[in-house]
Amino acid sequence: MIDAAPRRLGVLGGMGPLAGAAFALRMVQLTPADNDQQHIPVLLCNDPAIPDRSSAFLGQGPSPLPGMLRGIDTLVAGGADCIAIPCNTAHLWFDELQAASPTRLLHIVEAVVADLRRQGVTEGKVGILGTPATIAMGLYQRHLRAAGYETIEPSPEEVQRLCVPAIAAVKANRIDEAFAPAAEGIRALARQGARAVVLGCTELPLAVPAGRRGEFDVVLTDSIDALAREAIGLMRPADASAHASMSRR
Repeated sequence: MIDAAPRRLGVLGGMGPLAGAAFALRMVQLTPADNDQQHIPVLLCNDPAIPDRSSAFLGQGPSPLPGMLRGIDTLVAGGADCIAIPCNTAHLWFDELQAASPTRLLHIVEAVVADLRRQGVTEGKVGILGTPATIAMGLYQRHLRAAGYETIEPSPEEVQRLCVPAIAAVKANRIDEAFAPAAEGIRALARQGARAVVLGCTELPLAVPAGRRGEFDVVLTDSIDALAREAIGLMRPADASAHASMSRR
């Protein structure tokens, strides 16, 4: 039970670096504020040296856990009393991270479930795009099914052909190249009956920019924005009603 709103948000970024920076930007853009002083104090630890999460979970590289724990220690030492991690695959280690952290960590999948409901999708089939590890380990599937949704995910071949290239292009700052494979993934899930599609890697919202989301016949939930909205609702409880009704800027 939290007795008062946290005062300073820590952001464990660098996974990848652009996603961490984009999250910090969206925190500012989505916060109801009339001046500098009404914004939320944010500490960003954007550490790109943390090993690749998907490779590690699939047994193909070193664990990112020590690096993530060092980042949390840095944020706590800087005064963060709540921490957001704008990396979906990092949440495969969420329980270990939360157990080691003296401060609350926000869960990105819980934020996405809240965002689906905010957008009026309270039941039905939800498609999931993400990294190979996020899809293979059922991170979203477990939470969405527990919340009453049916889930659709791409096949392993589709993950490698569509999700992986889109994510890699964003990480390499070739964002224009990321749209086509990500868009094909969204449309493939829509053809299977998805009412909504989760952009379940924080590179994917950057691959599918807001200005092009009207090209799709399904609701898209953006894991960067969903986590930012969750943080704003926690850090600014007096603005909860405005936060819940905010349209995408």
